[in-house]
Amino acid sequence: MSVAADPAPAQPVYKRILLKLSGEALMGEQQFGVDPLVATRIAGDVADIRQLGVEIAIVIGGGNIFRGLAASAKGMDRTTADNMGMLATVMNALALQDALEHHGVVTRVATGIEMRTVAEPFIRRRVIRHLEKGRVVILAAGTGSPYFTTDTAAALRAMEIKAEVILKGTKVDGIYTADPVLDPTATKFPTITYLQVLERRLKVMDTAAISLCMDNKLPIVVFNLRQAGNVRRVVLGEPIGTTVS
Repeated sequence: MSVAADPAPAQPVYKRILLKLSGEALMGEQQFGVDPLVATRIAGDVADIRQLGVEIAIVIGGGNIFRGLAASAKGMDRTTADNMGMLATVMNALALQDALEHHGVVTRVATGIEMRTVAEPFIRRRVIRHLEKGRVVILAAGTGSPYFTTDTAAALRAMEIKAEVILKGTKVDGIYTADPVLDPTATKFPTITYLQVLERRLKVMDTAAISLCMDNKLPIVVFNLRQAGNVRRVVLGEPIGTTVS
């Protein structure tokens, strides 16, 4: 009597990814700051795909702590406000690093603004070497320059480290014709082109980030980060969310 062989484990469709998180992703239901339980859940998802052999870089925003653009609109000097926003992303990166290390994931934080007692400066070759060694790298402080969002930083860093895709974690399960919270008739795009995103002014990422991805043919997958296990599903190639290509 023959014994049926176990099915082969699912294989990831990407070898190296860049995961883009908003600062608000760490807030949970709070109005401000970092919810440790949410950080732990996200870290668990990242640890899960790390075990599949996927190389992971993460770019995180700072909107849960400070929004440079909002402060600038209220009269603060834009460069000062953006610098403060970049520092907020470092605080989030350290919180996520701590959560990842509680899951046993070796993690490095690399920043666009040098602060050597807290994190490494962003050096492209060093970051790539960390990824090759199986470490998760959190890329904080945006590009290190004002007037650039963390979306643009994510697109730029993804090109620099030769990521195969940007995974954009949001609170909705893809890109819709309108805000599905406000418009119940909104329909979801399973796939969409960069030009359609720009022409329709869909708020996926800012125009600089979309243009950079379009010029370099880097796909973006927009998916619901709040549902546990979704990062793994995207990495395994399941058709969830919306793919921009």
